[in-house]
Amino acid sequence: MTALVGDIGGTNARFALWRDQQIESVRVLPTIDYPRPEDAIRAYLRGVGQSVEALQAVCLACAGPVSGDEFVFTNNHWRLSRKAFCQDLGLSDLLLINDFTAMALGMTRLGDDELITVCEGHSEPGRARLVIGPGTGLGVATLLPMPDGSWHALPGEGGHVCLPVGSVREAALWRHLHEKLGHVNAEAVLSGGGLLELYRASCALDGEPATLTTPAEVTAGALSGDATAAAVLEQFCVSLGRIAGDNVLTTGARGGVYVAGGIVPRFVEFFMRSGFRQSFRDKGCMSRYFDDVPVWVVTADYPGLEGAGVALQQLLEVVPTGP
Repeated sequence: MTALVGDIGGTNARFALWRDQQIESVRVLPTIDYPRPEDAIRAYLRGVGQSVEALQAVCLACAGPVSGDEFVFTNNHWRLSRKAFCQDLGLSDLLLINDFTAMALGMTRLGDDELITVCEGHSEPGRARLVIGPGTGLGVATLLPMPDGSWHALPGEGGHVCLPVGSVREAALWRHLHEKLGHVNAEAVLSGGGLLELYRASCALDGEPATLTTPAEVTAGALSGDATAAAVLEQFCVSLGRIAGDNVLTTGARGGVYVAGGIVPRFVEFFMRSGFRQSFRDKGCMSRYFDDVPVWVVTADYPGLEGAGVALQQLLEVVPTGP
C-alpha cells in the first residue's frame, strides 16, 4: 500500500509516505507557500517522484477541532473540504484527525533515545498519559491505555483553556494581556507568538524598552545572558508547568507527561534548570499527587507523522502499540 501521511501545523506542513508501518521520504513545506493543502500535497508528491494516482490512502493531522466536511485550520490560511479534497486527488476517503491526536499516538513509537527525563517517576499501569506541546500554538491530548494493549488518543483543545495564575507577578502579567487580548488562554503565552507577547508584557510592566522582535530573539537572548529575556523564558517554563499540572489533575494522567512540540527542545538545558518542576506540582493539598509522575521532553523529529501513520494503520487493521 502507498499511503500519504501529513502533520499540518500553523507554520509548516510535514508529509511522508507510509509503507510497511514506517514513514519515509519526509519533507517539510511552509504552509504560506501554497494556497491549499491539495497544492502542497501535489508539490510533495512531485518532489519524491510519486504520482497522485498511486495513492491508496491519506491521513492528515491538522491543528484545530475536527468534525464534519469542512475544516478550517486554526493557525494558517488553509481550508479543507473532505469531499472536494477527495475529488481533487481521486481518493475514496480522507482520514482527518486533530494534530495532537496524531502527536499522542506518535508517543507509542518513541525510542528511549528520543526522550529526556525531566521528572523521575514510574508510569502507573492503566492510567492515562498527557501530551502537551508548545509550538505555533499549544497542543494538548490524552493517551489512554486500552484493554487489548493498544492506545487511544483523546483529542481536545486544551491549549485554549484559561491561563492559570499562581503569583502576584503572574496576575499583573495576566492583567496586561487581558487589556490587550481580552480572553487570555494558555496559548496566549505558551506558544511561539505567546513567548513574544509575554516578553512585551513583561517589558511594559517593568518600564523597559521591548527591543526583541521575534520569539527566536527572545530565546537566543535568554540563552546568551540577557536578564530580561531569561526572566521571560523562565516565566514561560513556569506557566507550562502550571498548565501541565492542571491537566494531570483533570485527566488523572499518572502514566506520565510528554512535553512535545517544537519550542522546548531548543532550550532543554534551560528548561531542566527552570521552575517547571516546582510549578508542575504546586497544587496545594494535591501536591503529593505528583510525587511519582514522570515527565519527559520529546526530541523525536516527526512524532506527529508517526502518529498519523498509526491512526491510518489502526483504521485498516488492529495494530497493538505501546510507548
